[in-house]
Amino acid sequence: MARTTGAFYVIGGVLGLLITAIAPGAEGNRLLVGGVAAMVLVLGLTLLVWGPRLPHSIHHLYLVTATVLVTIAVYAFPDTVGAVGFVAFYVFIACDAALFLVWPQAAAQIGAAVLLCLSVLPARPVTPGLPWWSGLIPAGVIVCVGVVIGILTRMAAKADVDVLTGLLNRRGFDRVLDTAIKRATKTGQGLALVLVDLDRFQKINDHLGHRAGDAVLQRVADTWSKLLAAEQDLARYGGDTFALLLPDTTEQAAILFTEQLRAAVTTGCSAGVTSWQQGESGSLLVSRADVGLYRAKQAGRNRTVLESSRQLPLAVELREAIDRGALDVHYQPIVSLTAGGGEAVGVEALLRWSSSTQPDVTTEGLIRVAEEYDLIADLDELVLRRACTDAVQLQETFARLDLTLNVNVSGLELAEVGYADRVAGILVDTGWPADQLVLEVTESELAAESQTAITNLRTLRARGVRIAIDDFGTGYSSLSRLATLPSDIIKVDHSFVAAIRSDSPAPPLLGVIAALSSALDLQVIAEGVETEYQAAVLTELGFALAQGYHYSDSRPVSELLGDQDRAADKKLGDEDSVAANGWVPLT
Repeated sequence: MARTTGAFYVIGGVLGLLITAIAPGAEGNRLLVGGVAAMVLVLGLTLLVWGPRLPHSIHHLYLVTATVLVTIAVYAFPDTVGAVGFVAFYVFIACDAALFLVWPQAAAQIGAAVLLCLSVLPARPVTPGLPWWSGLIPAGVIVCVGVVIGILTRMAAKADVDVLTGLLNRRGFDRVLDTAIKRATKTGQGLALVLVDLDRFQKINDHLGHRAGDAVLQRVADTWSKLLAAEQDLARYGGDTFALLLPDTTEQAAILFTEQLRAAVTTGCSAGVTSWQQGESGSLLVSRADVGLYRAKQAGRNRTVLESSRQLPLAVELREAIDRGALDVHYQPIVSLTAGGGEAVGVEALLRWSSSTQPDVTTEGLIRVAEEYDLIADLDELVLRRACTDAVQLQETFARLDLTLNVNVSGLELAEVGYADRVAGILVDTGWPADQLVLEVTESELAAESQTAITNLRTLRARGVRIAIDDFGTGYSSLSRLATLPSDIIKVDHSFVAAIRSDSPAPPLLGVIAALSSALDLQVIAEGVETEYQAAVLTELGFALAQGYHYSDSRPVSELLGDQDRAADKKLGDEDSVAANGWVPLT
């Protein structure tokens, strides 16, 4: 709008100065008309330079100003023929209004131009004066041009709009994105892009029909549109995928806003977020956001994944730590609650690392950064290889124990072709038996409908590796899925164990989980056991395995190996040497 209006102003100013200079006649006020033309030229140049930064209301003021200045020039032009020629500039006003204003506003601007055209020609202070009908033809042309331009503009605009939702379609969004990139190139402001996909939308169409699917799309579009600021653009990019353009927004702010959008609708959504860097094209930006969306789906859906255009200092530091092998793996014992309880039957490997750039980062935050910056494959391999190597030492030291090693796996890795073969290679290299390895996957990762992930799980189980569903009860649990997923063990989330208190009955769901695991022939491990009372209740409910601070904190392998040396100084049955660490068998 700024470029078009500015161009009309500049053209009008130049032509006005030219006609004023060469037109004959001594009537009217040549100096005034020249001043008006010069003013129009200056305003046009300023609009071309600063127009994109001006608020939309200023453009309305420019149109009103143009109408007034044309009227002054027609009234004061020193030659009647030239004055009639100046009336043609009202057509510029009609075109501009029809192109960029809604119909009521455009009609008001065109109507004002028509009324002034009809009245200013007969009112010119010349002798003889022009008749009242002298402005009819120019006025008719103004109306016709304005109406035709308005209709054609709106027809063209509909090609950029999705009929179902009223949002921009892919063509319209790509056009807006290109414009935003040009603006960001000039201003240096940030630009973030989000692609959001509705999870399992095809099932809605298949089971409820396309009309129900259309209703979901309309509801989501209406809900999200209400949350947008004026400068933000939302589009239906195709099918059940929405695109969101966020000018002057950082990656982290875009992630937070995307989470707000996802929380505002009941339909599960996966999202990929990225940001624009100088020199990048719109297609590259969309492609990178699409990679983030793909990774979000592969990791279990219903989440937001950042596909960053630049690495954070934490990611750089993590990359260096992985290359140097400078990350620690600690181990928390898993103990048996049967046969007197307290005997360690396995350990869970837990990543530990202290960052100098972000000392307060949690393990969950570290994993998220690794996933977002494509470091998770190397990190997973480092942890699994280190854990298997340490487990071999533990097994040799505590030969009487038949230890299992539990290691967490990322959903992104699980969805990679060849993951099962990489695990098998690490087991061969380290010498750790496959039947003593348990890979832990969260519910959402197991719930991901990735055939590659399911194939990897089945291949691993066929080779003797067992699969545990971690944090059971906090994700997408369903009895039908639990019965069909390739899994051997359920790990009950610590929030259920924390609800066991001496002043209230045990949560009924714990008993249900114990009975369910028995019916499905699955082992159950209770996480987060912190008190003797909790351990006693879990034993009474039929839980066979547990882990938590009540037995031992996570510790490096050197400390666990040291337990054997400390136990050798005393008799193995001496409670003082074993109960404190929960590692050496109590029997």
